[in-house]
Amino acid sequence: MYQQMIFVNLPVADVDASKRFFTELGYTINPQFTTDDCACVVISDTVIAMLLGHKRYADFTAKQIADATRTSEVLLCLSAESREKVDELVDRALAAGGTSDRQPTDYGQMYGRSFDDLDGHTWEVMWMDPAAVQG
Repeated sequence: MYQQMIFVNLPVADVDASKRFFTELGYTINPQFTTDDCACVVISDTVIAMLLGHKRYADFTAKQIADATRTSEVLLCLSAESREKVDELVDRALAAGGTSDRQPTDYGQMYGRSFDDLDGHTWEVMWMDPAAVQG
């Protein structure tokens, strides 16, 4: 069966700094699709983040590039296998230079935290109790 993938393309000010940031979170960089002006970050087998320098990003759009430190252009949400894994990933992001201005959300069967990466893109990390999802 065909497994559809998602490629999230994000503008970044400093490709090398962004590569270091996401590597510190435990993700890998695919060198086959990484150049001086873009980095291919492997989140999972089906989720890839393409971090593009502003000039390279502008090759794909005629729109103005949003300043994600001032405006919200997208909320990216990653699932986690447990509450502890949510905390682990967000804590690594904060230690690597990310920021957070929101308190954790805890609804009992759903728990989440978020961080902003070096360019202000908001990444939410959430866990949902599988028993609650099944009804």
